[in-house]
Amino acid sequence: MKVFNLICCFLFIVFAALQYNDPDPYVWVPIYMYTAVLCWLAAKKRYYPKLYLYGIGVYTLYAVYKVFDANGLVDWIKLHHAENIAGTMKAEQPWIEESREFFGLLILIAVLAINYYVAVKKRSEKNVMGQ
Repeated sequence: MKVFNLICCFLFIVFAALQYNDPDPYVWVPIYMYTAVLCWLAAKKRYYPKLYLYGIGVYTLYAVYKVFDANGLVDWIKLHHAENIAGTMKAEQPWIEESREFFGLLILIAVLAINYYVAVKKRSEKNVMGQ
């Protein structure tokens, strides 16, 4: 888990840095940095299940919003026939940016869920060993 969390921490810091040329970096830099910090702490064997659940909850709500947003995931699938959103780095159309943001949130949710699972498992093992 240490290597997994160090890699995720590094990637999320890079993703946060790439947001500076984004139309809304004030939203995305904190989103990526929140998970990067939690990954760094998890790599140091410091787990915070409540913070993972908080992040999962907030990111899930935001992802649901991104699904139904005017230029969101549904729009991309129905109106634009799920056209390639990874062709270029520059998002020339709004549905490309919104869809990419949705998938970014899914990645963050997955990483937080993995760390939550590990934290709960470690806490459970610790309780069994302590009894």
